[in-house]
Amino acid sequence: MQKGFEDRFGVDLGTTSAKAAQLYSEGVDLALSRNFGSDAKYLAAIEEDEDFATAYASLAVLRQHAGQQQEALQAAERAAELARSQSRRVQGYADTVSLWVGGEGRKAYSRVREHLREYPNDAMALNAGHRLLVMGCGAAGVPNYPPELLEMLKGVEHAYGEEWSFLGNFAFAHHESGLFDDALRYAERSLEQRPDNGNASHSVAHVYFELGDHATGQSFLGEWIQDYDRRGPFFVHLSWHHALFQLALGRYENVLGLYGDAIRPSVVSKNTSSIADSCSIMWRMQLYGDTPPAMPWQEVRDQAEFAGAGRGPGFGIAHAAFAFAGSGDDEGLDRMIEGLRQYGAEGNAQAAEVTLPLVKGIRAFSRGDYAKSASLIAPIQGELVRLGGSHAQREVFEDTLLAAYLRSEQFDKAEDLLRARLNQRTSVRDTLWLSTAQVSTGDGEAALKGVDSVKQGWKDADPGSPELARLDSIAARASTG
Repeated sequence: MQKGFEDRFGVDLGTTSAKAAQLYSEGVDLALSRNFGSDAKYLAAIEEDEDFATAYASLAVLRQHAGQQQEALQAAERAAELARSQSRRVQGYADTVSLWVGGEGRKAYSRVREHLREYPNDAMALNAGHRLLVMGCGAAGVPNYPPELLEMLKGVEHAYGEEWSFLGNFAFAHHESGLFDDALRYAERSLEQRPDNGNASHSVAHVYFELGDHATGQSFLGEWIQDYDRRGPFFVHLSWHHALFQLALGRYENVLGLYGDAIRPSVVSKNTSSIADSCSIMWRMQLYGDTPPAMPWQEVRDQAEFAGAGRGPGFGIAHAAFAFAGSGDDEGLDRMIEGLRQYGAEGNAQAAEVTLPLVKGIRAFSRGDYAKSASLIAPIQGELVRLGGSHAQREVFEDTLLAAYLRSEQFDKAEDLLRARLNQRTSVRDTLWLSTAQVSTGDGEAALKGVDSVKQGWKDADPGSPELARLDSIAARASTG
């Protein structure tokens, strides 16, 4: 077999075309930095070498991320077919992608871990392993995520050192493991080398969110994203992070502006990849404000249609349940729940043990049965990590549990959860919720202190926000209690 060209990590690409190798490598760097244009680079590389299995495999991953499942399957099948006559490295990467795109998340993860033991410097295979864990292994679920993600990356650290794309992924694993100082340091070192690295800027946003420093987070991200291509694969998600900072600062009008410009399904590409962003922001606005947001739920419900059968990654299904609930599609929720029951009966443990009770809890919440909602979500609170994603994303499920506790007058449970959260980071909203619980249990003095803290924390919030409007009521109750 003729020796082919290697990428900058020293990995055999499986092509003897210098031009194809160059185009593919340019596409890889765009993909690893979450920038726009890798699709065109991969296709151009394939034009130069029609037997370029590695390029087909990476194209499959890219199309799956974009929600183009059929196109992803076709590219993965072509990669697997071509790889049979190529090196073990090429075969291992193509096998991983084929299993992943084909819905065999657990098998794909096992394959990539095996592959990385032999080829720790295969950056695209490592990226696949990272995504499999973050996505809950395509509906298989890993109980010890995110520690397993950090362990996987530490196991190959020797092959990358200070390389910018590795540092970006390393940062993510650290902040999801609660190591915020390390995460910020790795992300900043990555950005020093490649300032347009969307992966690293993403981790910076996560760190500031977890620290409760929303003002610094929105300042950093608001400036960074101005130079980021709207067509980039992280544009919607980073806009979601920006909106999350604004929501934490009580600036509803800014949230609506960001949603309408960069997150709303009718203004972004029509695919399933951003369902968590649109559903989460809409549900949070409704949850925090106690009123439907000033945007239509139906278009988000249409975007979530793929999840109606209750099959696939639990992370996406659970978020889609918000769209069904918010739009009032009770029958759709019933179908989703039945699909999850069947999926669980077929052996999918994550569906049976986590996604099903969570979706049932969301349905109960939408029906106003808050006590039942809390009874369904509370037992799986510690298992939600099996859905994958990030802590910032999964927090919306915990917020739903908190709201269910407060609305069903389970104030002691709400206080316990709120104190645990406030011990981790500051939060004006959690302080408001804690004051709501305290005034309801007769602790007026503590509630009044909380009201003062909220007023100070939200001094620059929208003056007409529904949450600020509750402060006078809490203060009045506390003073007369």
